[in-house]
Amino acid sequence: MAHNQQLSKKLHFVIVGGSLGGLATGIALKALGHDTTILERNPTPLLHDQGAGIVAGGDSLEFFEKYNRYKQPLAVNSKRRQYVDKKGDIVHVKETVQSMSSWDLTYHILRANYDGTSSLYCDVPLPEPLAHGTVAHFHSRTVIAIEELHGGGGIRVIWKDTRSPSTTGSVIGDRVIGADGPNSTIRSLFFPDLRRKYAGYCALRGTVPEDEASAEARQTFTERFTFYHGPGVQILAYLIPGVNGTVEPGQRLINFVYYTNFAEGSAELDEILTDRNGQRRRITMPPGMTDPKAWEKQRVIARERLPPQFAEIVCKAKRPFVQAVTDIISPEHEFLGGKVVLIGDALAGFRPHTVASTAQAAFDAMMYADYVAGIVTRDEWKMETMGYARYIQKRGVDMGNRSQHQLLPLSEYINDRDVASTPRRDEVYQEWATTISTQPITAMANHAESTSQ
Repeated sequence: MAHNQQLSKKLHFVIVGGSLGGLATGIALKALGHDTTILERNPTPLLHDQGAGIVAGGDSLEFFEKYNRYKQPLAVNSKRRQYVDKKGDIVHVKETVQSMSSWDLTYHILRANYDGTSSLYCDVPLPEPLAHGTVAHFHSRTVIAIEELHGGGGIRVIWKDTRSPSTTGSVIGDRVIGADGPNSTIRSLFFPDLRRKYAGYCALRGTVPEDEASAEARQTFTERFTFYHGPGVQILAYLIPGVNGTVEPGQRLINFVYYTNFAEGSAELDEILTDRNGQRRRITMPPGMTDPKAWEKQRVIARERLPPQFAEIVCKAKRPFVQAVTDIISPEHEFLGGKVVLIGDALAGFRPHTVASTAQAAFDAMMYADYVAGIVTRDEWKMETMGYARYIQKRGVDMGNRSQHQLLPLSEYINDRDVASTPRRDEVYQEWATTISTQPITAMANHAESTSQ
């Protein structure tokens, strides 16, 4: 493939957002010898534990195989995907291996690879390869604007201090990467009217230490990816690494994701998203902030609606959190002649059913690095990343609507999960990506918007 002469010189990339997508992009670009600066809005040097499990898909594993210089275990393997009925009896089994990690372990390993940050997860910084570019990571930087500098001057990124909004500053780079999540500030600068749309249900999430679960629960969830479907309800659980990333049996965590319907504007939705201090959260209730009375109500409902093993782990979760499920996708992902680019959740916020958000971040980081290196052309990069975003976003909407708003035979849900677990390079994806590659970007955007309603 033709080398991209325009991007072959050493550049400075300003990456807005220091979560998984921003770190992955920074790691991939610095490995090419480019300089990177990450601006993260969080007021503390490290992002807080999100308490969330991650299904590590093919692109995530490929990224770590290519870039991770630390060799501790990254995941717990699940050897079986299975479904149980309301009584908790197994009704379907598929032998398949999937890798399950945690947000906090993934984050700390990425930080170690990006800027050598030590932690209990990854405590031995390695010498930086001489060919790598320089890195900088700044926290408490909320981006408020960008300015294109004419005459080849690049882009100025203007920020304010999260802790002291009267304090402002700026940094100049050749390119700006918007990796600032589904509420992306960078995206909003170009599409100010684009908003996340609530899908009519929430994900109630939490973890339980493996050794605190009953023998019945351990048998159901140990190295097994287990699901239950009921009217307006879907719950799944699997093992993830435990405290400080340990994968020792008995010290791991049982992670659950419990989808349940809450009508928009309802008192029930307001209740579950109002924290222990009385503040109504818009989309996410962080771990430890859930109102104990609201969660006790969910415990009672779980005992009524869920199989006993699932009800047990919902009731034993000590730091549950809540995510309102939403849809968002940008019509485009590059602006100002390619000087500004969106990746990961800033481009498309996938519904959790797809288990693909981390994979998207890894894929976008690798593909963009290949574009910068001249390994793929601009058209190839756009087709692959925009095609992936639109295809998986539509897949997530379809899966969520079926599981939460339609009463279907179990076989239908099993098929959805099989499709979601198929590698990105499957024949269905390739056929769809090839079809849309011949359409102009505006037509592709219209397709995405029409299918996400």
